[in-house]
Amino acid sequence: MGHPLIAFNQQSPAHLLANYLTSQNISANVVQHDKEFVIVLESHEHIDRAKLIAEDFLANPTNPKYQQAAWDNGKNVQLAPSGHGFSLSKIIGDAVKAPFTSVVFALCVAVYLLSIFGLFAPIAQHLLMQPFSVLLQNHEWWRLLGPAFIHFSVLHIVFNLLWWGMLGAKIERTLGISMLLIVFLISATISNAAQALFSDPVQGNLFLFGGLSGVVYAVMGFVWWLGWLRPSWGLSLPNSIVGFMLVWLVLGYADILWVSMANAAHTAGLISGCLLAATLSLGSGKR
Repeated sequence: MGHPLIAFNQQSPAHLLANYLTSQNISANVVQHDKEFVIVLESHEHIDRAKLIAEDFLANPTNPKYQQAAWDNGKNVQLAPSGHGFSLSKIIGDAVKAPFTSVVFALCVAVYLLSIFGLFAPIAQHLLMQPFSVLLQNHEWWRLLGPAFIHFSVLHIVFNLLWWGMLGAKIERTLGISMLLIVFLISATISNAAQALFSDPVQGNLFLFGGLSGVVYAVMGFVWWLGWLRPSWGLSLPNSIVGFMLVWLVLGYADILWVSMANAAHTAGLISGCLLAATLSLGSGKR
């Protein structure tokens, strides 16, 4: 009969710790129970030492000694979970299982469909951002969020919703709907406000920019930094994806793309997502 030591909601850190315990002559296996991965010791003899090792692992799971133990055992285990595929059906399926992700997804689709059926003008009139001087007079503060739901082309909405469906659902399933709601509200407000500062209004004090991309850069930065600061939480992104998004950001500033990019919104979104992750990590550490 084995002796349970600790449970993880991700498979990778469980195997990483189990490999290290084995390298320290403490026989350990990973057993899946429901949605958890439990490290089970074969003997109770080393339980106290195993607990100390587990505490050290939770405090610093990125220490190279754990990966070294995995290599020595012939198992290259990464804390970043596998399966970052871009299957449309998988991303939509994940989004459906996350209520707030699904609501934002559906609103963006609904607004886009109404727009292409001839209702863009009234939608834009009520959702597009206005100068701050105008907002101070009419108090239509929902416009700080409104542009996030407006998209101008199929490519625009598909690109944004693929990323939102993958990363938004990942945050919501791991940290809960409240955390994703906070990230969305703060990043949408900051990114739209930042873009307004670097744009000129048209069509009667309306800014003609929109899209979920500022929020997308925020959730990308949020997952990226939490994967770096708190890898044991199970949120992470491969370096290739982070690199792609950063290159895309730079290309927007270079102004060599065939589309007009909301560079200020992208940058502000990315910074806000990273800072939110850092704040959450710091607050968790203090607790």
